[in-house]
This record gives sequence, structure tokens and C-alpha cells, in this order.
Amino acid sequence: RFASSGGPTGWGDVVVKQEPAPLTRHLRVRQDRGHTVLEFRGEIDIAAAEEIAPFLDRVTANGDVRLVIDLRQVEFFDCSGLRLLYRARGRVLDHGGELRLVCTHPLTLRIMRATGLTRLLPAHPTLDLALEQPEATSGSW
Repeated sequence: RFASSGGPTGWGDVVVKQEPAPLTRHLRVRQDRGHTVLEFRGEIDIAAAEEIAPFLDRVTANGDVRLVIDLRQVEFFDCSGLRLLYRARGRVLDHGGELRLVCTHPLTLRIMRATGLTRLLPAHPTLDLALEQPEATSGSW
């Protein structure tokens, strides 16, 4: 998007506006070391998943995306959150990208282990460790 500030001559400086990162109750987005970091926050239930899914789909639609999903600020995580992770993983792999996961919450990790997701998408305890991992999207469907 462009905006022009017209001066007395009618010529103005062109200012490029970037799309703002979505700031919702359940999602924060930032760039870190060449990765897009999606920080899920609060209760990740069906309502939160509906809020997050459109942005997640936009991010994972591009080839060679380098994505980290950070769950450290999540207080509650149900099957809606699992669906987001499975969908993100599939879309990232389909487009030749990378997906890494950060999670420390014992109940969330237990749900992920019970469903087999930890074999497909290993969880790292810190963002630094996730970003240092050479390849975290392994396993097969």
C-alpha cells in the first residue's frame, strides 16, 4: 500500500506501509532469525482456532516458509489447537517449508504425545533451541 503526502508542488514522498501483524487476544506475530514466529496465547479452543486459522493459512500458503509456533503462553489447549498444528504442518510440508514448535506445558505435551504429534513435530522447550534446530519437520503422515 502506498500513501502520498502532497506538498505545495503536488509532489510528495511515497511511504510504503506494511501490513500490521495481527494483534489478537490469541495470537502475536513477529520475525526472528529469518523465521515467522506465531505465538499462541491464552485458551486455544474452537473460538481461538477460528481467529487464528485464517492468518495461519495465509502464512503457510507461501513456499519455503520458515515458521515457528510458540505455545509457551498457552493456558488451555484442546483438539482445536491440535487441528491447527496438524494443518500448519501439512501445509508447510506441501510447500517445502519448515515448521518448528515450542511448548513446555505438561498437559499440552501429554495431549500431543497421546495423538502422536510429537513424533511428527517435536516440541522444543525454548525458542532459541527451536531456531537452532536444523530441521524439525520430520516423520510421515
